[in-house]
Amino acid sequence: MAMKRHAVLSPSGAARWLACTPSARLEGEFPDTAGEAAAEGTAAHALCEHKLKKALKRRSRRPHSDFDSDEMEDCADGYVAFVLEQMEAIPQPLVCIEQRLDLTAFVPEAFGTADCLIVGDGTLHIIDFKYGLGVLVEADHNPQMMLYALGAVTMFGSLYDVAEVVMSIYQPRRENVSTWSVHLTFLLDWAAEVLKPKAELAFAGKGDFAAGKWCQFCRVSPRCRARADAQLSVAQDEFKLPPLLTDDEIAAVLPQLPELVKWANAVSTYALESAINQGKSWQGFKLVAGRSVRKYTDEAQVAKKAQAAGFQDIFDQKLITLTKMESLMGKETFNEVLGSLVVKPQGKPTLVPESDKRPALNTTIEFTNLEEKDNG
Repeated sequence: MAMKRHAVLSPSGAARWLACTPSARLEGEFPDTAGEAAAEGTAAHALCEHKLKKALKRRSRRPHSDFDSDEMEDCADGYVAFVLEQMEAIPQPLVCIEQRLDLTAFVPEAFGTADCLIVGDGTLHIIDFKYGLGVLVEADHNPQMMLYALGAVTMFGSLYDVAEVVMSIYQPRRENVSTWSVHLTFLLDWAAEVLKPKAELAFAGKGDFAAGKWCQFCRVSPRCRARADAQLSVAQDEFKLPPLLTDDEIAAVLPQLPELVKWANAVSTYALESAINQGKSWQGFKLVAGRSVRKYTDEAQVAKKAQAAGFQDIFDQKLITLTKMESLMGKETFNEVLGSLVVKPQGKPTLVPESDKRPALNTTIEFTNLEEKDNG
């Protein structure tokens, strides 16, 4: 089987190589460490493709993977419903699924694949499915989506006289649907003034290294000096005398901590994998066996022998998960029978930037209630 070809300047990495132009070429010197999350995302995309094709009465064979789950089924169904809803806004739409796009007019040797592309007279809509749970992805000024849009305009623009370009991110596990709409001239100006000059630098491996939020998925990041300098400067500048930080100093450092933690975890992971897979020795450290937990080698034989020995109370009974119960009963019956017994509790309080879309908690009320309880 032929190896899958990857573009040096891929659309998915555009946010990174536009901000840090030398990173794309340097990444080629490091192995691709995409793990289980990437494989799960690929499986979810395959299921979305199948379900959308079936909804549009096109031939498709259902994919199967080790990641099949009720959650993935629900996410794919939601994606299909979203696409069908967007189709209604465009008269006589042409719908392309997993459409390969030639991007070489803007980025050297580049290509990409759009999850869904809807085009009609005057309007182009690009929809991208994101199964990831860790990072919230926005459509607004998203370089990957803008690149897909440029490729789609190159392919279909002359046939449909596109003026409005709509870009949507559908990220169900984060309950995030983000849509951004621009005029085609904005995209073309961005391509000429920003994209093409930066892409030429990146393709040549030139320019300056720059650390930022785009470092998270860069293969170079554990060993990148620019990122190390940026993160270590946080510790040097913020965690210093006087011994107690002021409230203003804490507020200033909070936005920088997530990137510092990500960088520290990336370095730790790189060091561990190098020691395990390449026999790398790090001065002052050694590999040891972690804590282990006992487990049965054959549960069926364990049950058989325990019962033969006269022990009967050897099984724990528990309800199937809420998602499985809903799937078993169907949503309507589930709501009728169990709706009054299902509650979605408030999540654990989390500090996030003010730009986060979730409403702020009223902690004043919570603290007042606690004080009233304490005072009896």
